[in-house]
Amino acid sequence: MEHRNATLGSGFTLMGILNDSRYPELLCAMISVLYVLAVTGNGLLLLVITVDARLHVPMYLLLGQLSLMDLLFTSVVTPKAVVDFLLSDTTISFGGCALQMFLALTLGGAEDLLLAFMAYDRYVAICHPLNYMVLMRPRVCWLMIATPWVLASLNAVGHTLYTMHFPFCMSRKIKHLLCEIPLLLKLACADASSYELMVYVTGVTFLLPPLAAILASYTLILYTVLHMPSNEGRQKALVTCSSHLTVVGMFYGAAMFMYILPSSLHSPKQDNIISVFYTIVTPALNPLIYSLRNKEVMGALRRVLGKYMLRTHVTI
Repeated sequence: MEHRNATLGSGFTLMGILNDSRYPELLCAMISVLYVLAVTGNGLLLLVITVDARLHVPMYLLLGQLSLMDLLFTSVVTPKAVVDFLLSDTTISFGGCALQMFLALTLGGAEDLLLAFMAYDRYVAICHPLNYMVLMRPRVCWLMIATPWVLASLNAVGHTLYTMHFPFCMSRKIKHLLCEIPLLLKLACADASSYELMVYVTGVTFLLPPLAAILASYTLILYTVLHMPSNEGRQKALVTCSSHLTVVGMFYGAAMFMYILPSSLHSPKQDNIISVFYTIVTPALNPLIYSLRNKEVMGALRRVLGKYMLRTHVTI
């Protein structure tokens, strides 16, 4: 009981990449720029999809959810890391660590499932265009939006409660950018080997089936695209799918490294680099990947900004 009370009453120290860099000020500036880029890009993309009625179709509704998840995910980690570095205070309370873990697991898990649904949407649009409005009717689309949030939240609640119930009587220094299960289990003074296996199984269950569905969808899409008679249609399909596959590669590569690769093959420095990649770099790149090569999104962005500029001019 005393161990338990001590654990609840004390916090942790996050020793992230900014504390293990030769040029921490430069790295902090780069991370800050990437965060601003992520917030601006995802915020604009979410705004455009919400405001422009022409983008109220399943593909862009799902893309809007991806932007929302990226915006929230990077905001869970980046502002605290930057502020802590500037104030030279890297502590995080027990409750704060649990909350950060819950939010990170929820948003990461939801994005994992959402990417699979986005692949299915592209499969239906390209391989079964005549049945698209039936297979992707509004009820199905909203179910695709709600399912990742619900399943990821339930998974995150279970893992957060179980991880934080361990007594942490060893060093309170987490050599990572954020509170994550593998790093916290290294600090537990109770045997966590069985739970580590459970985390591995959950990671495989959450990551590999969606990834298999994505690869199967794009295999069928590629086969269909190569047999398209129209060069313009083929090019549009390839541009859309290549953007999605780029995002899939970045996200699943980092997630599989953290949760499927055996812990014996991890090092604190590698974990820190990977954490920066999927919490800061990927959210900053996703809106650029999806918008710069998408004529419909760029057209909608010009229309929204044009209306805003016109209203500003009339007001003045």
